[in-house]
Parts: sequence; C-alpha cells; structure tokens
Amino acid sequence: MPKMKTHSGSKKRFKVTASGKVKYKAQGKNHINAKLTPERSSRLGGPQYVGPEFEHKIKRLLRIAG
Repeated sequence: MPKMKTHSGSKKRFKVTASGKVKYKAQGKNHINAKLTPERSSRLGGPQYVGPEFEHKIKRLLRIAG
C-alpha cells in the first residue's frame, strides 16, 4: 500500500502550531496595497487562525491526526 500524500496546495498555505491550531497568512497583502488603510494593513499582517469548524478538514488535507 503506498503512502498517503499531503495536499500540495495546503502544505504551502497552512502550518500547524505546537498547540494544534492551524495558522495561515491572510489574503490581500501581496500587491495593490496603496488603497488599504493603515488599520486594515496592520490587521491583515498578523497571524490568522482557522476556526474550529474547518480545522479538521485542513488537518485531513495535511494528513495530521487529530
């Protein structure tokens, strides 16, 4: 039986922290940022965490138990 492979797109976008939360980078910060207010830009800059309703789906794509 071959090994199960992780989802290539998911492993580039998500990371599981030591406590088991799924962390990702917010969208909308790569280009055309002149129109963003400083408050919005700052808010998008910090780490974002996946909600509990989608956490198990992401972990399944990453092949992480839990």
